[in-house]
Amino acid sequence: MLRLPATLTHDQATACLRELGQAMASAQSPAILDASALARFDSSALAVLLELQRLGARMNKQIVVQGLPAQLLALATLYGVEAMLGGA
Repeated sequence: MLRLPATLTHDQATACLRELGQAMASAQSPAILDASALARFDSSALAVLLELQRLGARMNKQIVVQGLPAQLLALATLYGVEAMLGGA
């Protein structure tokens, strides 16, 4: 299971994406992405989640997001991308 960190803002986004992208290469499909630890985030967290979905598609792996905080799901809904988050 892949896990998002407790804090995922613009400052952490690039490093988080790199680490999770590398971990996805060896993850089974569907790759479960646990977002339940997310406590502090901004829209960069959505960007990371969407890019992980794109990476998964290129690797022919389904990404399933679990434990997405309600506030982040509301932000995804506001931007119209909630359906792209893989079961969030």
